Amino acid sequence: MESFNVTTRSQRDPRLDVLRGIALITIFINHVPGNVYEHLTSRNFGFSDAAEGFVLMSGIAAGLAYSKGFGKLPFAEAAGRMWARARKLYFVHLLIIAMAIALLWAGAAFLGTDALGNRVNFTRILAEPASSIVGVLTLGHQLAYFNILPLYVVLLLAAPVFIMIGRRSLWGMISVSAAIWFVAGYYRINIPNFPGDGGWFFNPFSWQFLFVIGLAGGMAAKQGRSLVPPMRWLFWAAVAYLLFSLYWLWVTPGLLPGSERLPFFVAGFDKTFLPGPRLLHVLALTYVLINLEIVEAFCRSRYAAVLDTFGRNSLPVFASGSVLAMAFQLYGEVFETAFVADTILLGTGLVLQCWIALYVSRTPATRPAGNRLAPARIQKR
Repeated sequence: MESFNVTTRSQRDPRLDVLRGIALITIFINHVPGNVYEHLTSRNFGFSDAAEGFVLMSGIAAGLAYSKGFGKLPFAEAAGRMWARARKLYFVHLLIIAMAIALLWAGAAFLGTDALGNRVNFTRILAEPASSIVGVLTLGHQLAYFNILPLYVVLLLAAPVFIMIGRRSLWGMISVSAAIWFVAGYYRINIPNFPGDGGWFFNPFSWQFLFVIGLAGGMAAKQGRSLVPPMRWLFWAAVAYLLFSLYWLWVTPGLLPGSERLPFFVAGFDKTFLPGPRLLHVLALTYVLINLEIVEAFCRSRYAAVLDTFGRNSLPVFASGSVLAMAFQLYGEVFETAFVADTILLGTGLVLQCWIALYVSRTPATRPAGNRLAPARIQKR
């Protein structure tokens, strides 16, 4: 999906980090439901939301960071780097889940926030502690608002196989991924929850398609080429789809015309199975953004420095934001909030996340190596 034009790998294209920073801030705001600012986030202006963008950009980052190693190292060693990252994400997930459980237990015990516990799937932990602990450790039991990292863990575990296919053919890799997405949707295949019924909120068999598209974009950029080069007709087709999505949400919300004759995962909006309208929307939005010179200029400017810092340190920002969002949800259960309170709470949370990102970025032992890209040259329209 990337249309980067790579001429040297000594510089870092800031668009990936800045756009990922925006996605992280959007996720944080959306994870505090009921605040006044959630009406301004991206999900109100199109079929997809920040989660789709985050997964796509995670795929791009993985392609940039890890794909080259598969051409230089034995498979086990190259894959081991990705699996080490997955292991780190797993332990971070357990840490923030433990912190969320502590917050929810304290809220239920001392503040009477049982309703919130019911909404976020916490009460089962109280009712079935032994099996729930097993479920948490095996990722089978997930709290609401804490389901992205388990998805990312599974995607990183599977990514080496896709990269090996992609080294022969990027479009072949995407085709295999598309087939998995189709079969998962058609037969409703998902990883089951434990304990409890149903499957994962972010179905890895479906969401891997978006991750693999990003992975292909990152691999292509690493090779010095574009997966989907700038094309005038495609740019305007993407713009038209974004406008249609906005119109449909604001003017005639509901099922798309003719969708009743198509499988639900092709024309519906069920987020679990990443249906076609959501998938196409995030791809169209990405294509438009990376082909607008004003976006590149902004991302390279000093005004985007904070967003760039957020994006470069996405894991500590996301982890801290998830815990803070749960604490703010508890606050909202006990106290009435409005514009001023929402502004103070969210503002405080963003400042804390910014401080954490700055601290991590200035610590040599934890500073991310980064994704090296050359400056992009976007064709004028």
